[in-house]
Amino acid sequence: MRSIATSLLAFVLATPALADIDISAEIGKTGISATLETLEGLSRTRTEDEIFAIGGLRFLATIEAALQLQWRTGIGDMGNMLDIPILRLPVPPNPAPEPFKGEMISQLFADVDAGMNEARATLETLPDDADFALIIALDDLWFDINMNGTRDTREGAGTILGPQIMGREWSKRKASTPLPVVRFDGSDAAWLLAYTHLLSGISNSILTYDPAAAIDDVIATKAALGVVDRSVGTEEPYYDIVALLDAAVTIGEALRQTPNADRSRVAKAHFLQMIAQNRRFWTMVKEESDNDHEWIPNDHQSSALGLTLPYGTADIWLSVLTDAEALLEGRLLVPFWRGAWDRGVNLGKLFDNPQPGSLIGWVQGDSAVPYLEKGPLISNAHLRAFNNLMTENSDLMMIFLN
Repeated sequence: MRSIATSLLAFVLATPALADIDISAEIGKTGISATLETLEGLSRTRTEDEIFAIGGLRFLATIEAALQLQWRTGIGDMGNMLDIPILRLPVPPNPAPEPFKGEMISQLFADVDAGMNEARATLETLPDDADFALIIALDDLWFDINMNGTRDTREGAGTILGPQIMGREWSKRKASTPLPVVRFDGSDAAWLLAYTHLLSGISNSILTYDPAAAIDDVIATKAALGVVDRSVGTEEPYYDIVALLDAAVTIGEALRQTPNADRSRVAKAHFLQMIAQNRRFWTMVKEESDNDHEWIPNDHQSSALGLTLPYGTADIWLSVLTDAEALLEGRLLVPFWRGAWDRGVNLGKLFDNPQPGSLIGWVQGDSAVPYLEKGPLISNAHLRAFNNLMTENSDLMMIFLN
């Protein structure tokens, strides 16, 4: 008994308390997955900042796994061709990638969806009035892309995510300039929840028309033609044109399949939840009176990232989301370029009852006919107002604000 008691005491003493852990520094030292394992192993009731940290690390671990797959397989050329989220992120070159197969795309987005579900399950345990502060130095964040357990060149979160978040401003900064320190709080949990729903919605949308077989067909054609992708150092002549053709063939073949309606309906539900969480986020942000290393600021705060959000950003962005919600629920219709101007495509119906179609059919109209209805058409007024407010940064801000 004495031996058992001694062993238990040694275990307890060896188990770190969160108060003894600088989470940001721990990530910098050991990485995302190792820090997540440490926090999940704490044998006591979790505090609110622990819950947020674990949810955030589960989110980041999912992104890390997607980057690792991209590095392992040289998937990047295909990802750029299809303009697929996550796969557009830059990764260091792999001199000897594994053979790439279409099923890897399917597995990737199934894994992203599962990872977002895990992150969301943690974040949803936070109370609506959660009041915490988690300080993260962005220089501490890195992704173990080549899976060697150490931080190597081009694995920093700034290198991977900086251009996506900062846009043109990223190219203007000096490489020696430290990345910002951000103080995440309760409102940011709503923002992160919204982002988990966004990525789950995208993942399920892609899996509705699983592109694996279509991708394999394109890969086989390129192999028969002797085409070598840019990812291994050779650029095909007229690359942009043929990449567009390959993408069109891939999408066209995928659309011909019988879609997975369950996936489509789940995607719609996630997009609607993304909008709901985004509204909750902005409601909370508007009530903040401090100005302390903010992630996304209100009209009276400044962003730790150095981004400037014009006055009124929240209200205009929420009006864009209200339009998106109306489209998903079928209360507003998407104008179709051809035919009577008093009818449009019911996007909600498309998500609820997807049918096989074709790329040409959507351009010509045959694939759109089952979803055409008479009704109010969406205006681009709110989106145009947002674009005018953000000037050249509108695309960047859409990604950032989700």
